[in-house]
Amino acid sequence: MPADPTAQPTDAPTDPGTPSPTSGRRPGPDVVAATRSRVEQELPEVLRTLTRLVAIPSVGAAAFDQQTVETSAQAVAELFRTAGMPEVEVLRSPRPDGTPGAPAVLARRPAPPGAPTVLLYAHHDVQPPGDAALWSSPPFEATERDGRLYGRGAADDKAGVCAHLAAVRAHLAAHDAGSGVGITVFVEGEEEIGSPSFQAFLHEHGDRLRSDVLVVADSTNAAVGVPALTTTLRGMVQAVVSVATLDHTLHSGMYGGAAPDPMTVLLRLLASLHGADGSVAVPGLDDMPEHARRAAAAQQDWPEPQYRDEAGVLPGVDLPGTGSVAERVWAGPAITVIGVDGPDVAHASNTLQPTARARLSVRIPPGADPDAAFEVLREHLLAQPAGGAEVTVLAEEGGHGFAADTSSAAFGAARWALATAWGRDAVDIGVGGSIPFIADLDRVMPGATVLVTGVEDPDSRAHGTDESLHLGEFAKACVAEALLLEALAAEA
Repeated sequence: MPADPTAQPTDAPTDPGTPSPTSGRRPGPDVVAATRSRVEQELPEVLRTLTRLVAIPSVGAAAFDQQTVETSAQAVAELFRTAGMPEVEVLRSPRPDGTPGAPAVLARRPAPPGAPTVLLYAHHDVQPPGDAALWSSPPFEATERDGRLYGRGAADDKAGVCAHLAAVRAHLAAHDAGSGVGITVFVEGEEEIGSPSFQAFLHEHGDRLRSDVLVVADSTNAAVGVPALTTTLRGMVQAVVSVATLDHTLHSGMYGGAAPDPMTVLLRLLASLHGADGSVAVPGLDDMPEHARRAAAAQQDWPEPQYRDEAGVLPGVDLPGTGSVAERVWAGPAITVIGVDGPDVAHASNTLQPTARARLSVRIPPGADPDAAFEVLREHLLAQPAGGAEVTVLAEEGGHGFAADTSSAAFGAARWALATAWGRDAVDIGVGGSIPFIADLDRVMPGATVLVTGVEDPDSRAHGTDESLHLGEFAKACVAEALLLEALAAEA
């Protein structure tokens, strides 16, 4: 992420007891100190809770035991019941195919008169661990080493669940039913598989999710010691391109040379997606609305040497595309071949296959329309020379990106809370990944402020081997969220 952790902020963080003319009222020093103290008292138990949650292998992918996702949901629900949330339920909504979606936790505390409602989002499902032998410690056994907690979900996103838990406990300890803010906690159970039941959930329970401020604890900070607000997210399209040239397999020696090889045709199609410099070569995929351009323009850059180091780019390998790293990764389109069907090398025979196919992950600029993006991708692939081969391009899933309105009072409160917790100003960053449900919530809650915050850092390796959470940064994230709730209460 684009920041030097030793760099000093351009401006000193706002004094906790001195509201600025444009930032609204802020809690005084006594409230700040008391909030920080309450969170620090909660942290040991919250970390024990995180350890227990990591031990539940709640992988949402269909190939894994789905009872673990149910167990995880029930554990999360019990956490918020014991925290004092008056309404807690585990809910399911149907997926598009009619099957039940994964269990989500919905907890609510009504807002006192005149106070805002804050929706705290996280997810309790996790990615598959991959090859456990590549982990330095068992993936579903939370292990502390050198100030970091390792384990699948330790960062993404069971740490987000626990940050919300710490903030809720601290806020409820300071406020009875007649003070503070309204709180809705929504902990999803299928974010890592694309939230297939979320649209139905919105239809069934959308009124109960309505809020004034939405806090999504599922992003990253710029670096250890540098807090960040994510102001843009790219959208996404996932598609499969298939090529067929034969109706059965053939001996590659007896027929090769005249028989059309579908894999060769497929590789030529895939090569057409990028230009000689590695830039995406599909016309129309780089369209970005003006409001997203403004948000992207205010973001900090990502220095190329830092990017190379964090991404693990091998020495001497060129980076594809043009423009700054931040422009390429946060705002521009990207096409990645994430899967190819064909015999693996170890088991391959001297055989021509009749078909070949590839799965494409396409990231599109914030604010771009995923349906339109799929159509330009499909048209591009079908327009390429294929020697008469049968080419099909099918959409699998898609999601809108996000561009924040950073001018709201709640954004100012978030900047103050982060600066107070970290002792330095927060920076604005983008994230190249996608969280499509944010755009869905944004559409059903017009006027609400969306705050995408982070419990991760560039070394967290979310989705990867040895995923981990920096414990010092996690403590600051918990303090910042609790301070945000106090700041929003003070503005009521």
